Amino acid sequence: MTNLMYIAIGLLVGSFSGLLGVGGGLILIPILIYGYGLTQHQAQGTYLAVMIPPITMLAALRYYHSGNVKLGMAAFIAVGFAAGGLLGADIVQRISEPVLRRIFGLFLFAASLRMIFFK
Repeated sequence: MTNLMYIAIGLLVGSFSGLLGVGGGLILIPILIYGYGLTQHQAQGTYLAVMIPPITMLAALRYYHSGNVKLGMAAFIAVGFAAGGLLGADIVQRISEPVLRRIFGLFLFAASLRMIFFK
């Protein structure tokens, strides 16, 4: 039953990701922390493992076929993203669980305020 629940969560998160373009981190990380008792570090690591292609590739292909991908821009961002991901993954190992959770929560809160109140 647990594996079926994981698939159901993946379906939910994937649907939101494809629908709204939000990284599963907005939904999946809180589910993993509050629903499954993972630490912030474990939830973030698990989320990153989930995002390994072909997961995002399939949704991106659908956007591409609809003319909604700036391929050149995406390629250069991906190079920076890979380097930044490695750097961030190294730095985060030195941040305590409570501090990391607060940083993550503040980031989500700030992003939500910006989306609601500004253009």
